[in-house]
Amino acid sequence: MNFFYVLNGKRIKQLLLILFAAFFTAWFFYLENYIHIPTFSEKDGPKAVYKGEKDVALTFNIGWGDEKAEPILDVLKEKNIPTATFFLSGAWAERHPTIVERIVKEGYEIGILGYNYEDYTELEESEIKKDLSRAQEAFKKLNIKNIKLVRAPTGHFDQKTLKVATQYGLTVVHWSIDSKDWTNPGVEVILENVSKAKKGDIILLHASDSAKQTASALPAIIDNLNKKGLKLVSVSEMIANAESKTDEIK
Repeated sequence: MNFFYVLNGKRIKQLLLILFAAFFTAWFFYLENYIHIPTFSEKDGPKAVYKGEKDVALTFNIGWGDEKAEPILDVLKEKNIPTATFFLSGAWAERHPTIVERIVKEGYEIGILGYNYEDYTELEESEIKKDLSRAQEAFKKLNIKNIKLVRAPTGHFDQKTLKVATQYGLTVVHWSIDSKDWTNPGVEVILENVSKAKKGDIILLHASDSAKQTASALPAIIDNLNKKGLKLVSVSEMIANAESKTDEIK
C-alpha cells in the first residue's frame, strides 16, 4: 500500500511538471503576440529607430476615422507646437485628402503607416512590397513626396520588414513610450504612461477614431513635457540631431 502511494506521488509530480510546462509555453506565446519589442536590427543590417539622444518626438498613428484627427491638430496649434510626426495609412489618406492637406499645410511631418492595416510579420516579402508601393502611390497622388519614414501598421515587424523598407528608401520608426491611448484607459492613465518620457524618447499616440481620449490628454501631455524642459521635434529632426538607438535582433 505504501508503494502505491509513493508511485502515484511521482506521477502527480510528473503531471504537475507537464501542466506547468504547458502553462509556461502558452503564456510565452501570449506575450509574444501582445508585447511589442521596441526595435530590431542586425549588427550590419537595416535598422529601426526607436529612440534618439535628445529632445522628444510626438508621433500620431492614423488608420481610420474622420473625427479625432482635427481636434488633435487644433490642440497642437493652440499649444504652438510646430513639429510632430503623423504616420498615415495610404488607404486613410486617400479617403481624407482635406485632413492630409491640413497636416502638411501646418508643417507637420508625414510618415507611412502602410496602406492596409496588416501585420507585416505575417506577410511575404512580395506582399509587404505591394502594400508599401500602394501607400507611396497614394501619397504621390496627394502631392506628398519624399517620405522617408515608415511605421509597421500593427507595430510588429522583423528583419524582412526592415529589408523591404530599406529597399524603398524608408526608415522604420518604432517608439520608446507607449501612451496606450487606443485602449481609452482614461486621461489620467494616458498622462501617467507618457510621464515617463525623457530625452530621446519617441512617444506613440493615436489620432484614429478609436482613440477617444487623446485630444483631451494632449494639452497636459505637452505642458508636462515643457515643464521638463524637453524640446518637441519631428522624428526626422531627432534622427538628424543625434544618433538613433537600435537593438540587435537575436
